[in-house]
Amino acid sequence: MPHDAQVRVRYAETDQMGVVYHSNYLIYFEIGRTEAMRKLGISYRELEERGFVLAVIESSMRHTGSARYDDNLTVRTWLREVTKTRLRFEYAVTLDGKTLTSGHTVLAFLSRHDGMRPVRCPPDVEALAQAAVEPA
Repeated sequence: MPHDAQVRVRYAETDQMGVVYHSNYLIYFEIGRTEAMRKLGISYRELEERGFVLAVIESSMRHTGSARYDDNLTVRTWLREVTKTRLRFEYAVTLDGKTLTSGHTVLAFLSRHDGMRPVRCPPDVEALAQAAVEPA
C-alpha cells in the first residue's frame, strides 16, 4: 500500500457540463479498492466463494477539481484501518498529480450463509490486511 489504478473517463460518466458526475467517483473508489485487495492476495471473488460479502457501510467524498471525458485518472488507494469486522480504505483520485477527489469507505464483513449478518473477518484475510495498513 498505497496502490495506484488507472481509470480512463468514459463519455457516459460525464454530465451535461462535460465533467464526471459525482457519483461515478464511488465507482472509481471501487476499482481502486478491488485492485488494491487483489494486489494483497485478497479477491472479492474468493471471499464470496468462501461465503463472505463486503458491504459499504460508510462513504465520504470531497471534490476539489473536475475530471472530463477521456482524462486518464489515477486512483490511489490506502488501507487505513482493519478491525475484527471492518476495513477502512482512503482514496485520492488525481489527474497529472493534482487531486480532484478524495474520500474514504468503510466496509463490513457479512455472512452470505447467515442472512447477511455481520461476522468477523477471516483470520487469514485479517493478517494480510493488517500487514498492509498504511498509517495516516
